[in-house]
Amino acid sequence: MKFEAVLFDCDGVLVDSEPITNRVLREMLGELGWELTQDECMRHFVGKALKEELSIIAANTGRTVDGAWLSDFQLRRNAALMEQLEPIPNIHDAVHRIHAHHDARIACASGADRIKVEMQLRKVGLMDYFDGRIFSGYETPRSKPFPDVYLAAARALNADPRRCAVVEDTVTGVTAGVAAGATVFAYLPHGDDAALRKAGAVEIFSDMADLPLLMH
Repeated sequence: MKFEAVLFDCDGVLVDSEPITNRVLREMLGELGWELTQDECMRHFVGKALKEELSIIAANTGRTVDGAWLSDFQLRRNAALMEQLEPIPNIHDAVHRIHAHHDARIACASGADRIKVEMQLRKVGLMDYFDGRIFSGYETPRSKPFPDVYLAAARALNADPRRCAVVEDTVTGVTAGVAAGATVFAYLPHGDDAALRKAGAVEIFSDMADLPLLMH
């Protein structure tokens, strides 16, 4: 096999969650007095662990944002995701084929909290592929763009990170995969790929149906 293991990000790679999450975040930031467009919010926060951005929110709102605010966000976000979440198009067949080709040596390595990741994978019917192989940046010393969560996933699969493929969709995530020593494939259904290439993605693709062939 070309790779010892394949490590997937979650949001924007397995599930189409980012527009939903960012809509809730924009609403709550607006309640604090920080008005952002969808594009501005995505640019500030996509791919990052929100718990590590609380100081930025406080600086832009002049308001205290603590664990209680973060918990409220997670509750409101989770309710919206449970109602509206959809899988990324063609992801079920792609994961099924990659899972089979790599003898089940795949994992989900996300910057999000574990409760969210597991809830989303169950919601879209992907949990069976990743159960027991889910890694959260909330549980590592540093989250993306640092490589910790990908290194943890590779270690758990007894795989050399340099012989792993990472599937990402953000500059933050690509940076983390490259820092881990992995070969990074970036999913970009639309838009400019320059930033992802600059971050170190070796292949950029727009349809998950193409991913299994890229892994061979």
